[in-house]
Amino acid sequence: MPSKGLKHKVGLEHHGIKNAKEIYWNLTTPGLYEHIVRNGEGRLAHLGPVVVATGEHTGRAPNDKFVVKEPTSQDNVWWGKVNKPFEVEQFDALYGRVLAYLQNKNLYVQDCCAGADQGNQLHLRVITETAWHNLFARNMFIQINDHDKLATHDPAFTIVHVPGFKAVPSIDGTNSEVFVVVDYSKQMILIGGTNYAGEIKKSVFSVLNYLLPQKHSVLSMHCSANTGDDGDSAIFFGLSGTGKTTLSADPNRSLIGDDEHGWSDKGVFNFEGGCYAKVIRLSQEAEPEIYQCTRQFGTILENVAMDPTTRRLNLDDASLTENTRASYPITHIKNATGDGMGDHPKNVIMLTCDAYGVMPPVARLTPEQAMYHFISGYTAKVAGTEKGLSREPTAVFSTCFGAPFMTLHPSVYANMLGERIAEHNVDCWLVNTGWTAGPYGVGHRMEIAHTRAMINAILKGELNDVETETDPVFGLHIPKSVRDVPDEVLNPRNTWKRKQDYDKTARALATQFVENFKEYENSVKKEILAASPNPTAPVAKGRTKVQKLRG
Repeated sequence: MPSKGLKHKVGLEHHGIKNAKEIYWNLTTPGLYEHIVRNGEGRLAHLGPVVVATGEHTGRAPNDKFVVKEPTSQDNVWWGKVNKPFEVEQFDALYGRVLAYLQNKNLYVQDCCAGADQGNQLHLRVITETAWHNLFARNMFIQINDHDKLATHDPAFTIVHVPGFKAVPSIDGTNSEVFVVVDYSKQMILIGGTNYAGEIKKSVFSVLNYLLPQKHSVLSMHCSANTGDDGDSAIFFGLSGTGKTTLSADPNRSLIGDDEHGWSDKGVFNFEGGCYAKVIRLSQEAEPEIYQCTRQFGTILENVAMDPTTRRLNLDDASLTENTRASYPITHIKNATGDGMGDHPKNVIMLTCDAYGVMPPVARLTPEQAMYHFISGYTAKVAGTEKGLSREPTAVFSTCFGAPFMTLHPSVYANMLGERIAEHNVDCWLVNTGWTAGPYGVGHRMEIAHTRAMINAILKGELNDVETETDPVFGLHIPKSVRDVPDEVLNPRNTWKRKQDYDKTARALATQFVENFKEYENSVKKEILAASPNPTAPVAKGRTKVQKLRG
């Protein structure tokens, strides 16, 4: 087979791929730019980013994700609506059709890694039929810059990405033309029918969520992480749209990573080599670090509007999707850590985007409350992050703040987190980046300046000894004052015009918490279950001095 770039010891024949037209091995970013433009896959924008459109699919397709049910994994996978089984014979037949499709096509290969900690690193090969998806892999995973190591790279997992191949459900056993199928015995991921690049990174995350807790006792987490000058690391749990990327990109702290991390016996480490940030209505004033990345060479902008003449961007234009994205290497963030590593965190912050407007903007959690909220994973899915969502945010409970990517039973991750919180004496917090002064459509999103001020206060230890009041329904410990934040903002009940409407909504949400948690009641300690909200609690406010919330 004709090839371009560095010759590799492990060729594509190893993956069953034959009769490819030309193979482009590990092209650099400028080289991939040339192919993107030449192939008509994207256009260059002002100051150098490349703009691409993903077509019909502008977000993840969770209903089209499958795991092959085979002897090595069938007893370990958390089977259900998240991890749907796919038969071995179905996978083999589907892959056979994909191999036929790839004949006489140009292919792009990136050999790379996932996991900044070399002792817990997964070697990857990403094979794509488009140059821009190969650049996405180059941005998002950890590059191998040593040519000798590249030449002898032996991938532990291979991703075959064929957006041009549309599955036929009646033939292939899929739900639609889109498919994301993981086979642990063959160490392969098949992705097809969708151009949305996020499927590549999230499928690798799902694999790490399966492998690391079992083989290395590493807690895999859907979170961002940063660290201060004195090594005080912090992690931010949350689903897409809750602020993980925004709040961890702090000019006064070093970014470890924006989305996926492991917590080992040595500390926290980034899984990725890049960032994948939402950029709809991105503000230079509020998010300067990420904004700057939309104006740099090497960045891929998905579904971002651009003037065809001036090539200038319009980040406020959501005509294609609310889920506009920027993929860029983490080196675009000037204050990113060089090695993607951090010490054991001093603070764990759980981000929720509360569409009902009843959760406090900041609250301290006991260890038991932290476990309860981690298992509950309450947030809201924001319009556009998944196929089929309405324009209104939809309140959901996503266990471990990342149920779509959790391959093992949630109790595995929850137990590991609880052990680490206790071992390292970690302070835990809940931060609402969603609505205040009423629910979606009545109230408004929390001001990012206020949220940043609360996060800064947490990280500087300013909230450790402030006076708090206890929310009667949720039992959360709400600070009475935070520097640079109006006092009336801190208790959400104070922001509603009709207090009885707040009380009714709070009780309704508390009931949803209780109903959702019934699935886990028999698998958690009674202390965690006791941290549940109380929908029937009296609504009178109580003012209490802060107490030692541990022990």
